[in-house]
Amino acid sequence: MTTTAASRHTVRRTVRQFVPPQHGAWAMLLLPYVAGVLAAGFRWPDMPLLGAWLAGYLMSYFLLQTIKTRRLRRFQQPIYLYAAATAVFVVPVVVACPRVLLYAPAYAALLAVNAWHARRRRDRALLNDLASVAQSCLIVFVVATIAGQPPAHVATPFLLTLLYFTGTVLYVKTMIRERGNPAYRRASIAFHTAALAVALWLGPLAAVVFALLLARAWLLPHRTLTPKQVGVAEIAASMLVLAAAVL
Repeated sequence: MTTTAASRHTVRRTVRQFVPPQHGAWAMLLLPYVAGVLAAGFRWPDMPLLGAWLAGYLMSYFLLQTIKTRRLRRFQQPIYLYAAATAVFVVPVVVACPRVLLYAPAYAALLAVNAWHARRRRDRALLNDLASVAQSCLIVFVVATIAGQPPAHVATPFLLTLLYFTGTVLYVKTMIRERGNPAYRRASIAFHTAALAVALWLGPLAAVVFALLLARAWLLPHRTLTPKQVGVAEIAASMLVLAAAVL
C-alpha cells in the first residue's frame, strides 16, 4: 500500500469513527433549526445552540450505538469528544436563557424511546423514527424561547416540519426498506393526504408544496430509484418546505 493510499485509508477510518453514516439526519437537524431562526428572529445564543444541537446529536448517536452493541470501548472516544463539545456550547445558551431547560424533560423522554429501541436492536422501527422526528422539530420552540417569542409565533414552522418529516419517514420506507409493502404505501398516501388538508388551512404555498409531496408519495414508489436518488430528491423537497414554513 502506498503512502497516499494509506493516508486516505486512515482518513476514511477516522471519518467513520467520528461521523455517523446517517446522511438524512443532517436535514432533519438543520431544517427545523433554520426555520425556527427565520421565523422567530436571530439572537446570539442561536449560534452556540447550533453547536450544542449538532454535537448533542453526534453524542446521542454513539451512545445509542453503545446501547445497541454493548461495546462502550468501541465508541467511547466520540462519546467523550461530543459530550465535551455539547457541554461547552450548552453553557452559554443556558446562562443567556435558562428557560430552555423546560424542554429537557421532553427530550429525555424521546431519547428514552430511542434507547429502548436500541436496546432491542429495533432502531429502524417506525416509532423510533417518529421519536427522532419529534426531537428534531422541537428545536423550533427552543429557538422561539431564546428569541422571546411565544410558541404560537412558530406554530406554522413547527407543524410543517413535523408533517414533512413524519411523511418522509413513511415515504422513504416505501422506497427502500418496505418497498413493495402495500400497507406502508397506503399509510404513506393516507398521511400525505391528511398533511395536505392541514397545509390547505395554513396557506397557498404550503398547500402547493404538500400537494407535490403527496404526488411524490403516490407515484415514486412505482419507480426504481437508488437511495442516493431518493436523498437528492429530499434535499429539494426540504428546501420547498423551508420556503413554505417561513414565507
